[in-house]
Amino acid sequence: MPTNSPPDPPPDLPHRPPPGPTQLPRFSIITCTWNSAATLADTLASVHSQTCQDLEHIFVDAGSTDATLGLIDAYPGTKRVLHGVTGGISRAMNAGILAARGEFVAHLHSDDYYAAPDVLERVARRFDESGAAWVVGQIRVLKDGHLVPPYAMCPFSYRAYASGHAAIAHPAVFVRRALFGQTGMFDEGLRYAMDIDLWLRLAARTPPALIVQPLTVFREHAGSVSSANKLRARQEEFRVRRRYMRHAPLAFAIYCLRYLKRRRALRLETTA
Repeated sequence: MPTNSPPDPPPDLPHRPPPGPTQLPRFSIITCTWNSAATLADTLASVHSQTCQDLEHIFVDAGSTDATLGLIDAYPGTKRVLHGVTGGISRAMNAGILAARGEFVAHLHSDDYYAAPDVLERVARRFDESGAAWVVGQIRVLKDGHLVPPYAMCPFSYRAYASGHAAIAHPAVFVRRALFGQTGMFDEGLRYAMDIDLWLRLAARTPPALIVQPLTVFREHAGSVSSANKLRARQEEFRVRRRYMRHAPLAFAIYCLRYLKRRRALRLETTA
């Protein structure tokens, strides 16, 4: 496990016991896996170390052939495993949502982990204090073994998000499960911008409550940030944002200018 792996929980933090056999959990944490043994241990340790254990951990596996399933079998937490879910990440995330029983749903991917042992306690407190339908925090990026300082978190508005001036980091998003029944889940036809599509739908209904602190560590991989992937992702993002331009047409026009500038830079980077 890397030196930046999540620490053991301090003894003085409040503790919520795991749910009983008939009690529905407060949190459903969904982790999609496929040959994830190299990084999954950090994910498991960060959930198991949470001071709030009022949770279920749902694993959606696409058919792993390495040690992934063995790690999950040995994991002592409250868990369920959905086997052989293929068809892309959006379908896997939706399968986890459909299986979830908790009040709040979060996706913690198999190469990410929670930034501190009290993350779920803080998120539950923010839900209770705000009455919000979803909560968004910050992330830290783990790049080349080093944690990068978090980006500044701007005040949220639909216009700011539609224009690209506000960001929502998927690993730090928590949603009341009931909200999916009102807005739908991830668009399984999308490969890159399925989260932006869903956040635009959620935000059009109700704004999120913010936690201006890092909640999750996102592990950056070279393949995920290649110029070719970035260009395809930007093109899909443009198509997604265009779907919702009626909610904030001026903000979309501002985004278009930013998109054209970034697309040109990416094309130059790709052909360099």
